[in-house]
Amino acid sequence: MSLRENTPSTAGLTSQTQPRAGLTFKEKLGYGLGDTASHFVWDMVGFWLLFFYTDVYKIPAAAAGTIMLIARFWDMGIDPVIGLISDRTRTRWGKFRPYILFGALPYAILAVLAFSTPDFGVTGKIIYACATYALLMTAYAAVNLPYSSLAAVMTGDTYERAGLNTYRFICAFSGMLVVGGLVLTLVKFLGGADKARGWQHTAILFGFLSLVFFFITFKTSKERVQPLKSLEGSVGEDIGNLFKNPPWIILAIVGIVSFVMFAVQNSAIAYYFKYYIGKEDNVQLFNVIGTVALIVALPFSKPLARRFGNKNVFIASSLISGAFFISLYLPGEKDIITVYALNILAKMAYAPAVPLLWTMIADSADYSEWKTGRRATGLYFSAATFAQKAGWGIGAAIAGWLLTAFNYVPNAVQTERALMGIKLLISVIPGILYMSCAIFMFFYSIDSKTTDLMKKDLDTRREKERGR
Repeated sequence: MSLRENTPSTAGLTSQTQPRAGLTFKEKLGYGLGDTASHFVWDMVGFWLLFFYTDVYKIPAAAAGTIMLIARFWDMGIDPVIGLISDRTRTRWGKFRPYILFGALPYAILAVLAFSTPDFGVTGKIIYACATYALLMTAYAAVNLPYSSLAAVMTGDTYERAGLNTYRFICAFSGMLVVGGLVLTLVKFLGGADKARGWQHTAILFGFLSLVFFFITFKTSKERVQPLKSLEGSVGEDIGNLFKNPPWIILAIVGIVSFVMFAVQNSAIAYYFKYYIGKEDNVQLFNVIGTVALIVALPFSKPLARRFGNKNVFIASSLISGAFFISLYLPGEKDIITVYALNILAKMAYAPAVPLLWTMIADSADYSEWKTGRRATGLYFSAATFAQKAGWGIGAAIAGWLLTAFNYVPNAVQTERALMGIKLLISVIPGILYMSCAIFMFFYSIDSKTTDLMKKDLDTRREKERGR
């Protein structure tokens, strides 16, 4: 039986899409600023939290790594709940936009608390860090999951989604540029000799900016692809459909593996420059240059996807960038130019795949509606981020555990064994992990012909529904 023959009838469907030529620049930029706000926290956590815990808050590395894992698993449990609730939300602002508006303030407050340093003793510090990190990730999920889902309902066209997600990640990496490139400078400027105060005041600054950017996203976005009225109830059916969707399962696996890679590498970069290169402040320039390389290469995502297809571009990206990441193990501590050059090449090769992953998640939600007649956008994005956060939590924990296994000692001269471990964490380990994503993507079944067919069939159903 062909896919088309297996597609259910349109009886009982109520999805509607307002036809339009394309999203405006204002809509794309406004949507993108929401991920700038998200990355203020995501990258503060990804780049700096483990380092903050061990070298500022003075929590043992193994304990800090375990905190990262526990909080992420808590966060993962929250994701599907938020996805299911948001899918069933009905307000005058839509399904997903209200979460961006009302979730921004607790998100900003918890970001400040997570980077505060009350003196509770070692055990108390561990409990405080675990609690504030878990709550921060809960607030992050409550805003970012609906935000991610919003892209799938702003337009039903896969190429428009690729363009929208390109804007999203240009803005996201701009936030990464600020966090990765200016945090240590801001900490010194805002805190002076008091590093703890500097970190807290930097978090206050990012929290305020996040509030402003989330409000802009709320005001400039519009939900056009409406969900099915039949979605009320039947949570079990929606979850069952999720695990009967092979394209989504592949993307979930890729999300886990790739985010383990991100977490391992990002968590280790600060240690690499402080202890191997011997120039702690240079990590900011390294982050800035790498992020600029990402931003420069991101616009190639949409045209490459049109020419070669989402799947093929992702496979090539993971293989090429993974090889460059592995090569970062080779330069000596004095060969800083080679380190920067390899990082630029790796980030430029990696960039086109970033918006495509989220575009393919939206396509997998279309695939479910196409096959079953039910659309659960929030569930699909929450389940995908569940997998990715599992990878992030595992990767951050691995970084902390391996630092301990390689005999890392905070604020001390490191042994050769510790330095080798730090080098592996920023090069060989993440490189192999990312290259392995190509293997899984070979089994991803939604190609360009399938996305075109899905869009045609779903648009036809919606036209029939509007004509009733």
